[in-house]
Amino acid sequence: MLNVPSQAFPAPGSQQRVASGGRSKVPLKQGRSLMDWIRLTKSGKDLTGLKGRLVEVTEEELRKHNRKDDCWICIRGLVYNVSPYMEYHPGGEEELMRAAGSDGTDLFDQVHRWVNYESMLKECLVGRMAVKPAVAKGNYDWFQTASLVTIVIYTKQKDISLDSIIVDYQDGSLRAETIIKDYAYLLHMGLCHEVQEEFSVRAVENVGKIEITLKKRQSTSWKCLGQPLEKHNSFTPKKDSDLRYRKCQLVSKEDVTHDTKLFCFMLPASSHLQVPIGQHVYLKLTVKEIVKPYTPVSDFLFSEFKEPVLPNKKWIYFLIKIYPNGLFTPELDRLQIGDFVSLSSPEGSFKISKLQELEELFLLAAGTGFTPMVKVLNYALTYVPRLRKVKLMFFNKTEEDIIWRSQLEKLAFKDKRFDVEFILSAPTSEWNGKQGHISPALLSEFLKRGQEESSVFLCICGPTPFTEQGIRMLHDLHISRDEIHGFTA
Repeated sequence: MLNVPSQAFPAPGSQQRVASGGRSKVPLKQGRSLMDWIRLTKSGKDLTGLKGRLVEVTEEELRKHNRKDDCWICIRGLVYNVSPYMEYHPGGEEELMRAAGSDGTDLFDQVHRWVNYESMLKECLVGRMAVKPAVAKGNYDWFQTASLVTIVIYTKQKDISLDSIIVDYQDGSLRAETIIKDYAYLLHMGLCHEVQEEFSVRAVENVGKIEITLKKRQSTSWKCLGQPLEKHNSFTPKKDSDLRYRKCQLVSKEDVTHDTKLFCFMLPASSHLQVPIGQHVYLKLTVKEIVKPYTPVSDFLFSEFKEPVLPNKKWIYFLIKIYPNGLFTPELDRLQIGDFVSLSSPEGSFKISKLQELEELFLLAAGTGFTPMVKVLNYALTYVPRLRKVKLMFFNKTEEDIIWRSQLEKLAFKDKRFDVEFILSAPTSEWNGKQGHISPALLSEFLKRGQEESSVFLCICGPTPFTEQGIRMLHDLHISRDEIHGFTA
């Protein structure tokens, strides 16, 4: 990790701090306005000194560039040569120099976290920090009684939860994959005696351990847990871990709109899997070997807002639009209750830590792009203590296409922090709401913050053109890349 300078920012008595504790701009030389800077960045001049090359920067190398005429600063893992920007900085040169040759992320966030620095300093990008990966740690132990065997995995990660582990028991072998930061820790053994298919999994968050309790088929004393199998007791980067499937049974299928259905699948008794917020799984139909990614939804919207009860974690719900000429969804729709699909391990880059310090959350969804928003919305309204407002802008073609409209309106009535706005692209003459497609005008009105310096985050999901176009528009509206998550699969 880089050492972040500890002094206050702006520094006491600096040009950018005023007596009241606020901020003020410093006078800039003629020809050093924002528009002058934009013209310079578009001139084709080499502002990095590297002739267009991007380099990987070590901490040692970064520290060398700490002079006004050679000033590199790291912000969120990206390194910029800010020397050309010195005379254009409204806060004065000395404020930039406080982060010279170091990681200025915290200093930047104290004053400028809403600024789209990626766009403003794009032509000054030197490269990315060469960060050494943290060494993941984990180990396990096991205990037994006359009827039970308990395996304890010590993760040393105090925010560990039940969606951090996937457990499968099949043909005498137990496979438990635990996600510890960006690594997957694997416990994989052929057990020395038979156990029942059903088992329990418990996460003890305050000490960072996971307990898997197995039921013995016979009250026999085990001399060992079993024999190690492939990759047992190993760590691999999460992105390199195997994508495994287990068979799930269709237990219900209900119409939600004229072309969208809610599917409920049941995990096998011999599996434990909970899909983390913002992640997706792949469904596979073995008849044609077709595979498609889908994000599960939680049941908090279709339970008519009753007091929440502990859900049966064996159920997984999916909102799926049926395309009559599609390769996958018609086959899925033809499944009968009791039929099976294969369901993969979860994947996805969304980090729940992005939500934990939020004050305002903006959600942009088109059609079934609403599905990843369901869990995000539920988590934010339930577990984010500083949250003041959640706004959902939901794009559809017609009123008939709006998924769970009445439930969303009831939620907005029940929880004053939540607001939903429906936008239709092909409404009837009776429609009194907004209409059209995603646009800068709609977004700029939608994204008005309750307070200028609120901590905000924005999620967007829909058809690929919608998501890509929306992200470009958000960048043009100076929404920082770090404040946006686009759901894609």
